[in-house]
Amino acid sequence: MYDTVYFKINQRDVGGVDFLAEIPLYLERVGQHYFDGVPVISGMIDNLRVTASQHQVKVKDGSLCKFYFGDNYQTMNRHDVQLAIEELSDRLHLPMWNANITRLDIAQNIIMKYPVEVYFNHLGLLSRAQRLQQPSGLYYNFRGGQYCFYDKNREQKVHNEPIPPLYQNRNVLRVELRYLQRLPQRLNRLEVKGATLFDEMFINGLIHQWRDGYRAIQKINDVSINFEIMKGKKELNRIAIAYYVEQQGGELAFYAQIKEGQKRGELSDRQAYDLREAVKSACSLRDGVTTKNEAIQELNTKIDQAARMYR
Repeated sequence: MYDTVYFKINQRDVGGVDFLAEIPLYLERVGQHYFDGVPVISGMIDNLRVTASQHQVKVKDGSLCKFYFGDNYQTMNRHDVQLAIEELSDRLHLPMWNANITRLDIAQNIIMKYPVEVYFNHLGLLSRAQRLQQPSGLYYNFRGGQYCFYDKNREQKVHNEPIPPLYQNRNVLRVELRYLQRLPQRLNRLEVKGATLFDEMFINGLIHQWRDGYRAIQKINDVSINFEIMKGKKELNRIAIAYYVEQQGGELAFYAQIKEGQKRGELSDRQAYDLREAVKSACSLRDGVTTKNEAIQELNTKIDQAARMYR
């Protein structure tokens, strides 16, 4: 499930290799510029951008999955991750398993029944995150990261990238958790190294965070009205009551609130009776008039399936 991964390796960790002399030998499209008067070499290894200064080498701005498979529609398992890092190490002649990881994206492409925009409408607020909905996607920005939902095929077309046959003419929802800063703090570790990425316990923990991040998002309209049964405003009034009762904790919890209101003298016995009857009538109608929203049920199921399959 890894996608974008940023690596940083320091000269002191590799026995004093002359990065400015050695690294350009292994790159394509090599260029040089100066940053604060310090020379920096940049170039590419396939889709990965590499920059080298006197003291460090960075690998960034590309997908580890695409580097290894040729596209980032596929899912890397633990063995794939290890082989990808070994290949990158061979190409750079550096022990990238010992590099520090400074950004990490965990993602999955999910084939959905409906256009991906349909699902955005059912994803509400996420605690301690800013919700930003755009025509092409839905983004939750939190401190040090992002949780993203977007149309993967649309992204491919924008960048003139090919779409694998399995995903052509399909509704492909990309669900992506991005750790953009402060990885050790976000992941409760002293450090995150290249070798950490193929540690089984580490991967399982990330998959849980990816799944649990989705579960923590408030779901909007997870119950839909069954319009085949409900034809008028009388039924609408009753289902509105049923929905409110559900939000208050259910029928029994609402009856307890009515009883408490009686004890405080805020409701007469007659008013309490009328309220209980209204609730009883509404809740008896609910099963026929409402149905679980198909779109959000589908997404819930497929997120859980993706998390289980990876393990």
